[in-house]
This record gives sequence, structure tokens and C-alpha cells, in this order.
Amino acid sequence: MELQRSLAPDDGPVVSKAVAKAAAGDRIIETSIPARLDVLPWSGFHTRVVLALGITWILDGLEVTLAGALSGALKQSPSLHFSNLDLGIANSAYLAGAVLGALGFGWLTDRIGRKKLFFITLALYLSATAATALSWNVASYALFRFLTGAGIGGEYTAINSTIQELVPARYRGWTDLVINGSFWIGAAMGAVAAIVLLDPAVIGPDLGWRLAYLIGAAIGLVVLLMRMWIPESPRWLMIHGRPDQAHAIVDEIERSVLGHDQDTTDGRFARIRLKMRSHTPIREVVHTLFSVYRQRAMVGLVLMIAQAFFYNAIFFTFALVLTDFYGISADHVGWYLLPFAAGNFLGPLLLGRLFDTLGRRTMIMFTYGASGLLLALSGYLFSIGALSAQGQTIAWMVIFFFASPAASAAYLTVSETFPLEVRALAIAVFYAVGTGIGGVIGPALFGALIDTGSRTSVFAGYLLGAFLMIAAAIVAWRYAISAERRSLEEIARPLASME
Repeated sequence: MELQRSLAPDDGPVVSKAVAKAAAGDRIIETSIPARLDVLPWSGFHTRVVLALGITWILDGLEVTLAGALSGALKQSPSLHFSNLDLGIANSAYLAGAVLGALGFGWLTDRIGRKKLFFITLALYLSATAATALSWNVASYALFRFLTGAGIGGEYTAINSTIQELVPARYRGWTDLVINGSFWIGAAMGAVAAIVLLDPAVIGPDLGWRLAYLIGAAIGLVVLLMRMWIPESPRWLMIHGRPDQAHAIVDEIERSVLGHDQDTTDGRFARIRLKMRSHTPIREVVHTLFSVYRQRAMVGLVLMIAQAFFYNAIFFTFALVLTDFYGISADHVGWYLLPFAAGNFLGPLLLGRLFDTLGRRTMIMFTYGASGLLLALSGYLFSIGALSAQGQTIAWMVIFFFASPAASAAYLTVSETFPLEVRALAIAVFYAVGTGIGGVIGPALFGALIDTGSRTSVFAGYLLGAFLMIAAAIVAWRYAISAERRSLEEIARPLASME
């Protein structure tokens, strides 16, 4: 059997009962599971994993786009009568929920497993987004948006961890970026839904936005069924005391991909020795993230804060800029979101391969820097009134062609540069801090700036976003890790490693 328990580094054929008992208590194994997973070619198995798990970002894109596209309808709702400030608070509540959900569910993901959590978090999302459609005032709407965000935040940690640990190393960068970029498929769906459901000639003004939120719940039900066959991460199982199950899953994956088990006796596969554990104490987690890997932590925080402010501040107020400064009616905002979403998805799709070839540091620096410079330029043109609604949309398309892979690279960075035992919680911590600082503040700030009616005030907000992105580009170029085409265990050795 390939996955075996090791009694000691140099055990001979005869081992005393005392030594055997001590070694069994240490629960040490030697395995080549990571190497076996990394050498596999792309297959239908990997495609199914990406579809079943990556749809999380489609749901998030749908939710965020609906929140932006429906803002005009919520302001005009006969029963709600939201102000711009109310909308900013509700959007911030969604992000606050995502922050707390990521932290709580991220801790559970590392402790009880990836698979359990990506069912729990999806169920929470389903329930909360359906409840949002029944909101009766600002408080109830904000509460249900908070719970929806908690489900999505938990999804980020469980899904990112699982995908990172199942996808072969040479495909990891492009796959992760495209999956994160699929957010914009959901955004396009939300835009189309808004176009149809907000048309007063089709559906009443207080019914259309409610039906729009039910779309997400309906999609989520289908996703629950799609996830039934996704296995638990063998990498997580091999450390958490279930090596036989890990071995069986890898055997099954190999048979699915290759048609047979790989021969592990010819020395082709690197082996690692691990001391199994039931969980990682929180004190060790904190020490690992902020002492052992403090430089990587600094890079992750900078990237997450910059992209969270940049994205959430601009995207959550996209519809408000179009309606308040360009006079676009609320039921036409969806038409402007479609090309914007296209630019965001094409960025990771077309530039993603370069993250695995030119490398992480080069591409992160380039995409963050280009996004910041282009936002500053377009913000100036906006401030002097040089752009029409169509021109503004084109400018945003170009900016976010680069900003979308940049933002996705932030999630890639924090998910692949920390040890397996703390991976999900690392994603959660950096997502939470980044979103808490950049994301929660951004929508409320820009909502207030837009309420002033001053283009100059909004331009000042754009300049802040541009500065954060350019600063992140400099930090990444100086300190980011070259993780392309390398095994996760090579980038960050497991805490349980005995070598």
C-alpha cells in the first residue's frame, strides 16, 4: 500500500513492542499523495471539480451585481424607499457578513474538513438570499444581506482550499484566476435579470427586485446536487488521521483520470513524512501566519486590502454613478453592466496563463499597477466631465480587464503560500481583514461621496483606490513568492512535516 504508517526513520524488520507502541502514538505516516495529485494531466475530473465548486463565484457575482443593479429599484420601491446611505449600509452589511463568515467557517474548514463546510455554507447562502426577497424594511434587508454574505464568505475558504489541493501544480494559477473571474459570469446573469425584472412594463416595481434575489436561491439548489460527488481533500485527510481514506480517494481519482493506479514503487514520486494531528491549535496558527510567515502575511494583507477597496467601492456604486451623474434610468443599468462584466471575465481568461509562465511576481505587479494608473486617468476624465455614460463604461471595461486578474491573484497568493493546516483560516483572515478595511469602508464612503453630487469628491475616492493598487504592485514586486508550477508542499511545508 502506497500510503503507509512509519514506525521510525530507520526501522528494521524487527521492532520491539515498546518502540512500536510509541511510534503508533506518534501517528507518523510517509506518503507521496501530493506528488501523485500534481503530476496528473487535466481531465474531466478536474473540470467537474471546477464547475461544482467554482460556481461559488458565479453566485457571488450574481449577488453583488443584483445589489448594485437593484439599487435604483430599491430607492423607488413603494414599500422600502431606500436612500443612498441605506443602500451603502446594506452593502456594507453584506461585506461584514462575508468577513465574519469567512473567519468562523474558515476555522471550521481547517478543523473538520473542506467537504462538510462547502455544504453548510451553501445552505446558509440559499436560505438567506431567499429571505432577502421577503425583506420589509431597511433593517430586515440589511440582516438578510449580512447572512447571505456570511454564507459566501465561508464558501471562499472551503472552496479555495479544496480547489488548490485537488488541481495539479502546473494548472493552479490559471485555474484559480479563471474560477475567481467567473464571478463576472454571475454578474452578467444579474445584469440580464435586472434588465428583465426591473422593466416596469413587465413586472411591478416592488416585485421585480424580489424575484431577482430568488434566482440565486434557485441556482444554489442545483449546486447542492452537483457537489454530492466531490471528494474530501486527500491532503487534508492524510494529516488529520485518515490516511486510508486519503489513499482510496487518490486511487479513485487516478483511475478516473488515467484509467489505472500510478506505480508508486519506481521512485518517481517525492515522499513526505507527516505526524498526523486532529487539529492545529489556534496559538500555532497565529504564530505560523504572523511570525514564521510574516513577510508573506504582509504581502497577502496589502494585496487583499487594495483590491477589496478598489473593487467594492467602485462596483457597489456602479449603478449610482450611472443614475446620479449620467441620468441613466434604473431599469437600463443592466445594459451597462454587461460589457463591464465581459471585460472582467476576459482579463483572467486571457492573462491567467501568464501567471503560470511569466510568473506570479511579474504579473501581480503588472496587473495591480496598470489598474491603479488607469483608474487615476479615467477618474480625472470623469471629474472634468469628459466622459459620456458609454465612455465611462468603456473606461471601466479596460481598467477591470487588468483589475480582475489582479484581484484573483490576491486570493491565489494567500491560498497557496501558507501550510495546509492553516490554509483555509489564512484565506479567511486575509479576506476578512482586507474586506473589513477596504471593502466595508469603500461602499459607504463612495455612497457618501456620490451623495454630495460633486464629481471632484468622487474623483478623490478614485485616487485613493488608485494609490492603494499602485502601492500593492510595488510590495508584490519586492516581496511576493514565485509560486508558479511548484507543489503546495514545496511552497510551504506542512506544519506536520517530519523532515
